[in-house]
Amino acid sequence: MKTKPGTAASKRGAADIAFGVLPSLIGYQLRQAQLAIFSDFQESIGAQAITPGLFGVLVVIDANPGLKQTTLARAIHLDRSTVVSVIDKLEARKLVARRQADGDRRSNALWLTSDGKALLGKLTGLVRAHEERLVAGFSQADRARLARLLQRILHAKSSQA
Repeated sequence: MKTKPGTAASKRGAADIAFGVLPSLIGYQLRQAQLAIFSDFQESIGAQAITPGLFGVLVVIDANPGLKQTTLARAIHLDRSTVVSVIDKLEARKLVARRQADGDRRSNALWLTSDGKALLGKLTGLVRAHEERLVAGFSQADRARLARLLQRILHAKSSQA
């Protein structure tokens, strides 16, 4: 039902909106936290045009030089076509290089370029500061507990697949 202008419901501010069952749902709370995290991430890294997902891909490739695209896709829980698109973006920015995988002409292996390594080095400090801001009010035990609980959600989903 549409609210008519001038009625009490149309005059409510955001603080007055009822959210029903949403605040009790873990998925809703995680999504709200993700929005806040992504917003702070973008403010933290400035005009680098890197999303949290792209940052994660750079980190994984840096930690695993020569990683095959298919292995990367499995590791970061994305389908192969999405990973191809992500690598296309990073390659166009000259941050990642694709090379034929050793012993497998049909597979591409991935390396960070010197530009990719330089950007990752710059971003890592900014991202660490961003993370510290997010959990500044958490004890070390709280941080560890939150990480374990989030991993349990991931593993519960993975075990259902």
